[in-house]
Amino acid sequence: MPLSALPELTLSHTAMSVLEEAEKAGRLHLAGSVDELVALATPDAALGLGEVGPDGRYTVGYDVPGSGFVPEAIVCQTRNGVAANYVEPYMRRRDPDCMVVGDATHTDKPTFESRFGKPFGDLRQETIDWLQTQPIAAFFFRTGLPEKPLNAVAIAPANAGFFALGLAMLQGIVPLEEIRAAGADYHHGAVVYVAPPFRHTYFDGKQVVVHNRRFEDKTNLHELFSYNLYPGPSAKKGVYGMLLTLGERAEDPWTTAHCSTVEVVTPYENATTIMHEGASGGGKSEMLEQMHRESDGTLLLGHNLVTDDLRKLVLPRGCDLRPVTDDMALCHPDLEAQYESPGKLVLKDAESAWFIRVNHIDKYGVDPHLEQITVNPPGPLLFLNIDAKPDATALIWEHTMDAPDSPCPNPRVVMPRDYVPGVVDHPVTVDIRSFGVRCPPCTADHPTYGILGLFHVLPASLAWLWRLVAPRGHGNPSIVDQGGMQSEGVGSFWPFATGRKVDQANILLEQIMETQKTLFVLIPNQHIGCWQVGFAPQWIAREYLARRGAAPFRPGDLEPSRCPLLGYHKHTLMVEGQTIGTWFLDVSQQPEVGPEAYDQGAKILTEFFHEQLRQFLVDDLHADGRKIIEACLDGASVDEYAALTS
Repeated sequence: MPLSALPELTLSHTAMSVLEEAEKAGRLHLAGSVDELVALATPDAALGLGEVGPDGRYTVGYDVPGSGFVPEAIVCQTRNGVAANYVEPYMRRRDPDCMVVGDATHTDKPTFESRFGKPFGDLRQETIDWLQTQPIAAFFFRTGLPEKPLNAVAIAPANAGFFALGLAMLQGIVPLEEIRAAGADYHHGAVVYVAPPFRHTYFDGKQVVVHNRRFEDKTNLHELFSYNLYPGPSAKKGVYGMLLTLGERAEDPWTTAHCSTVEVVTPYENATTIMHEGASGGGKSEMLEQMHRESDGTLLLGHNLVTDDLRKLVLPRGCDLRPVTDDMALCHPDLEAQYESPGKLVLKDAESAWFIRVNHIDKYGVDPHLEQITVNPPGPLLFLNIDAKPDATALIWEHTMDAPDSPCPNPRVVMPRDYVPGVVDHPVTVDIRSFGVRCPPCTADHPTYGILGLFHVLPASLAWLWRLVAPRGHGNPSIVDQGGMQSEGVGSFWPFATGRKVDQANILLEQIMETQKTLFVLIPNQHIGCWQVGFAPQWIAREYLARRGAAPFRPGDLEPSRCPLLGYHKHTLMVEGQTIGTWFLDVSQQPEVGPEAYDQGAKILTEFFHEQLRQFLVDDLHADGRKIIEACLDGASVDEYAALTS
């Protein structure tokens, strides 16, 4: 549909100027469906966007002054969708420092001017000038509550059809007939501009995403400028930042949680809803997966890195899983009002598709459920960093190689949530709220913060502190590794937020204080002390907690952890008649670790918490939040934390 078919459409002046210039030159591709963008990902030669090679591959690239043509990605059509592979290994993961703020509104984030030495205005205009000379792909999408949506428009170079496809799948695409029917009543509050070559001309090849919040005078527009083609920083996390800004500015502030959510139905037909938060790599997608079993049907609990022992569990039948969210959940006050669930959080999915990491699926049969959906999906998928062949079936266990013998750690598939069997489309009430942490191995010879047991129960005050600190943890596969222990920051969504940490901290505190009928737990992955465990802890914790339900633990069921930051733990655990011993619940009891190394690990964790928490002691922090942080800095016991929120 041409722009002229939308005569009453009124967009921001800048966005309209780009679309009008492209239409005038006969190079505007205004899309109203995912299928149109699937076709545009490897465009017909008649469109003048370059040709698909004889081998079935299409090269996305741009002329860069001083460098000539620079290829960014290689794209092909497969039997089950579209596959895109980035030329540079660096572009296959999100750079955690990619985001800057281009405006002068309050923020704790690096500004464009502070990082690059000049205001964003000149580069903004240069970006628009460049887009006005390009073939353009554009479409409309919306995010947020359906009843109160944030309407947005996406504008990208037309040869980056695969990127536009990813954004359209993740956020949903609005049919053009709907825009035409709205006419002059259509208003947008956000716009995404995509300009890849500026990565090379201005940013030394780095991923950069600029949020430009124009909330002054009569303008109420959130602009996002993406200077790279990896969807993670912009199409996904960039739009996430728009939602966080929307909630922060609301009269009754709310947030979008960084979490997966699943309704777990036990073999006895009891249902428990678990919300699992955490930094990138913290196990959000894995919480939606069935347990990965060994060839003999058992579940590998752990491999002892010192003794080489194995521990397995026999669970004849796991719980049924009904996925709700994969990564982003709207926690809007209107949902709680509609569902009248005092003391518990109500949420719904904030996405139309899920950005699923599949690095752990390295061979056929690891996750039969996901493998089956992706091999024969109801419609097209978008594969990133998958070694796919044109016109063949893309297989999620065949990962692109970063180097010989070094597979990309961040292969992805974008899957519409409607393709997921049993997916829940309505808001849900949360019974258990867990937080995932990637832990390194901990031994007596090499003490680390890998002292978390299989799961810990947290008082609400500690649950809030873990969400302020949000350790990014060990061996993160999703982002460019910075080394050492890092913080993902407030709610584990801070890398995507545009405002102040204290504002998001206050929103989270009020949310947690108002939902104390929820059970808060802490779950490690990768290692428990000297045991390599992968994601087995959260699968076992999910099975156990769902079977016992969301009722509070009785007095005497739990013991205070040796490290107060870890709340309480069980002494032993019984799952379907099998006992999990104290070694997996209290790392200090592992012979290969011992109390002394445990205490050294606790000191590492405690010092990290203190370092991260001091920054929140500012004038605008909620008074109860100040008490909790000061208690932590003073070395509070677990029971003292519990008393702060009782």
